[in-house]
Amino acid sequence: MTKKADIGLIGLAVMGENLVLNMESHGYTVAVYNRSVEKVDKFVNGRGKGKNFIGAHSLEELVQNIERPRKVMMLVKAGQPVDDFIEKLIPLLDEGDVIIDGGNSHFPDTIRRTKYVESKGLLYIGTGVSGGEEGALKGPSMMPGGSPKAWPLVKDIFQSIAAKVDDGTPCCDWVGEDGAGHFVKMVHNGIEYGDMQLISEAYHLMRDYLKLSHDEMHDIFDLWNQGDLDSYLIEITRDIMGYRDENGEPLLEKILDAAGQKGTGKWTAISSLEVGVPLTLIGEAVYSRILSSQKEERLRAAQIIKAKVSQLDEEKEEFVNAIHDALFASKIVSYAQGYVLMREAAKENNWNLNYGGIALMWRGGCIIRSAFLGKIKDAFDHNPELENLILDSYFHDKLQAAQEGWRKVVSVAARIGIPVPTFSSALAYFDGYRTANLPANLLQAQRDYFGAHTYERVDKDRGEFFHTNWTGRGGDTASSTYQV
Repeated sequence: MTKKADIGLIGLAVMGENLVLNMESHGYTVAVYNRSVEKVDKFVNGRGKGKNFIGAHSLEELVQNIERPRKVMMLVKAGQPVDDFIEKLIPLLDEGDVIIDGGNSHFPDTIRRTKYVESKGLLYIGTGVSGGEEGALKGPSMMPGGSPKAWPLVKDIFQSIAAKVDDGTPCCDWVGEDGAGHFVKMVHNGIEYGDMQLISEAYHLMRDYLKLSHDEMHDIFDLWNQGDLDSYLIEITRDIMGYRDENGEPLLEKILDAAGQKGTGKWTAISSLEVGVPLTLIGEAVYSRILSSQKEERLRAAQIIKAKVSQLDEEKEEFVNAIHDALFASKIVSYAQGYVLMREAAKENNWNLNYGGIALMWRGGCIIRSAFLGKIKDAFDHNPELENLILDSYFHDKLQAAQEGWRKVVSVAARIGIPVPTFSSALAYFDGYRTANLPANLLQAQRDYFGAHTYERVDKDRGEFFHTNWTGRGGDTASSTYQV
């Protein structure tokens, strides 16, 4: 009798192919299906030849070839295609079988789908999978959430194929109910947007202000990758700086400066507004990509609007060190904001998130993997109730040490006309967070003046609201008070 598959997968694009090769290399038999069935035959007779794969030309055939309780994973385009496959799978599956969405679905969709699939007697998992093509093949970071009863059924497979940290701990663990896994993956992607923009601003200053060569920048990023900034994104930036095209010229300077995006950064920024968390750095990273895409308009503006740019008056090595400090300090702020967002969303959705565990899941396999994440895990291990990473002693000390260089970079960039939106927004957040008395008292007075929105007083208890008839012409009626 032919052995049945341990798991089935729908979607043999780049991520799907590499993920099933990863599963098979760890001893699992995988049934595979693709809507374009010729891809199934091409894979089974190509990269999958001689391996433990079962090719299926229909969903019925796929389901029939999976051991019960069946586990069917989808790696298809987010949105309607996920719902379409769920509807097709439900009649083919039995009670207790598991449907898994491994794409970049928006977490509210995963909340809805979990409830719906469970109502049909089945189990559902929405899992973030990070690491790109290489991660899928060699070990991704995985962030599963959904039906808690489904986790024991997939745990061994997921943790065996996931990336491992130095002590062998897998970069995969149960995140929480319904949409928790996809929410954490969304925040991961938002932080990824921020990290990439921060590095790009460092490059912009080195290229246009310090006039460094690509070889010099290669050496700087190589050095940075051996210290506090040790990370996958710094590593690949080093490699990009050293890459030459067929003419022996830096390929980087021939790439159009118009960035694309798939929406997960935007989702993160929108989510922060919905729960009331200042996610300023990631928001600026998203807006920077949008501004970059307006290439033709920027070219016209560049001919009309000229900045009064100062000449270099800093020592190059000293300013490179300042850029390093600005990059590291801003990175701390970005992760601090992302973790506050997760904390507030957990309260709103009744998720019990393990914040140190999330850092560990991001420690290997994923795009934002870095040595830095080990310090975040240490911070939450030391204090699971930590309000903000900025308050942890390690990160507090690092920010204090970086302040002078950070402020220098932001001020010089403003003076010379080079945009550093994420460096500067991170510094503004840092200064706002550490300021005991912000000018929001004036803002509240203005709101009360024109809209009778009321205010609280420093000499009264919190929660007691007052209204003033500022002009003598208004009445005593105040607007209702609520918090967004």
